[in-house]
Amino acid sequence: METVVEAEQESDLMEHAVEKHFRRAQDAATANYKPTSTVFIEQNIGLAAHLRRAMPLFLTLRDNGGTGLVTAMLPPESGEAPGFRIIIVGAKNSDPYTGHADAIQVLGRHFSLTLDRADCFPYAR
Repeated sequence: METVVEAEQESDLMEHAVEKHFRRAQDAATANYKPTSTVFIEQNIGLAAHLRRAMPLFLTLRDNGGTGLVTAMLPPESGEAPGFRIIIVGAKNSDPYTGHADAIQVLGRHFSLTLDRADCFPYAR
């Protein structure tokens, strides 16, 4: 997900609060942006690139028909996120590991992350 609209759609589809987390992350990253130019019309030229580096990655895993299976919030591409907690949830904040552990493992390998249920699923009991 790269926009608030995409996050809203994911929240609606999966019936959870990823939109809220996306907005908070975007607001925090925007607040930390330092323009490289003092010329007013040039100040936001680098903002989009900054947001890509500074914001967590918001991803969705879907089946071949487009049905949402898993939503993940992974650390920013920059790797600069001390204390960052990876969150992985299914529809309605359900446990996605019961049906999609293999896909989550592949996602973790792709990003060189360990995505264990105990660390990533916030509603484990």
